[in-house]
Amino acid sequence: MNHTNPTGNASPAPVLLPRTGIGIDVHAFAPDSDPQPLWLGGLFWEGERGLAGHSDGDPVAHAAADALFSACGIGDLGTHFGTDRPEFAGASGVTLLAEAARIVRAAGYEIGNVAVQFVGNRPKFGPRREESQRVLTEAAGAPVSVTATTSDGLGFTGRGEGISAVATALVYPAG
Repeated sequence: MNHTNPTGNASPAPVLLPRTGIGIDVHAFAPDSDPQPLWLGGLFWEGERGLAGHSDGDPVAHAAADALFSACGIGDLGTHFGTDRPEFAGASGVTLLAEAARIVRAAGYEIGNVAVQFVGNRPKFGPRREESQRVLTEAAGAPVSVTATTSDGLGFTGRGEGISAVATALVYPAG
């Protein structure tokens, strides 16, 4: 489709550029006095120490959702699912990611992909990477990749106090 510029000449249609966003989520391990299950990357990790949080404390799913909101400029995880929203207390990170994807699409964007890296000593993620990526991809309705690393004993993740995750998302205007 051509548009007419002020001189009357046809010009090409404007290019729709993709947008990128960043999300970061951090959760401390739950205290021994209030043990929690570990949910990470949309998966339950039997026998692993869980994380504290308003919802299930899944930093991978939360960072992915936050990156989607960031890319669209429509707030953040706290805006949409904050502690002032009791209906999200204990909510699954997969549920929050699916809802974030719905909100993003309702705002007029499509999702290209989301990439997440979590930082922590445990659990060993490699054996369940494909399973996690399938669950998160299904929730987002777009490709989600997950990588994992340690911090070589440095910082709160290195001391085994919690887990953090960083995500990037690519979205583009629908239509």
